[in-house]
Amino acid sequence: MIKRTVFFVSDSTGLTAEALGHSLLTQFEDVEFKLVRIPFLDNTDKAREALLRINAQGETDGMRPIVFTTLVNKDVAAIVHQADAFCLSYFDSFLSPLEAELGLKSSHTAGRSHGKADSLDYKKRIEAINYTLAHDDGITDRDLAEADVILVAVSRCGKTPTSLYLAMQFGLKAANFPLIPEDFDRGRLPGTLEKHRSKLFGLTIQPERLHQIREERRASSKYASLPNCRYEVAEAEKMMRREGIRWLDSTTKSIEEISATILQELNLR
Repeated sequence: MIKRTVFFVSDSTGLTAEALGHSLLTQFEDVEFKLVRIPFLDNTDKAREALLRINAQGETDGMRPIVFTTLVNKDVAAIVHQADAFCLSYFDSFLSPLEAELGLKSSHTAGRSHGKADSLDYKKRIEAINYTLAHDDGITDRDLAEADVILVAVSRCGKTPTSLYLAMQFGLKAANFPLIPEDFDRGRLPGTLEKHRSKLFGLTIQPERLHQIREERRASSKYASLPNCRYEVAEAEKMMRREGIRWLDSTTKSIEEISATILQELNLR
């Protein structure tokens, strides 16, 4: 397998550079990437240090590094781009053509996409995260009217990480409830969810995969046994079909894919 070192260099957090780079790097399955983030590169002294670090890594590897940058300061960017590396600048690639299309100059301000501590969007995300943590795994059924989405599934299907991703990434208030054997015995949803049916979205999973996940948590228990996993998954899917709840199989899907499907299916913005 080919091995390459990748640097994400930014005068702010580096999250934009990393997101861009990661999207591109995942297309190369036969390359093992060593990822290095260099954030807050906001003066020429730091830029020179980064230049030395990148070149030293290239000498160690015997192959030039790949560098993704979102540097706004032209002097800082010019120093970094002197490195013996393959450099890709987010702003050179996209910002200049966009300026030409809009007929306007950009602000060239560092950290614009992540430095929004005083914005309404940021406050909304923080509120959504707090709400989601307070409504994880059926802890409470209070204030469900405020939820943007309520996830239902048997235990260990990915409800919690998906809920948190929806809150952190999109500022959505996401509650989640586990479907348990008592619900299957009653043959209906937990009573508190009935009046919020339009907000419900279900997750399921292949029983064999659920068995593996639960074995890591509670080995050799009835909870983790394959027959019990098959029973719970079958009953949960039966309930979701009967109740008209939209759902998807999370077995082979990432949190991002699950979340994108939920946004589309429930028409959330």
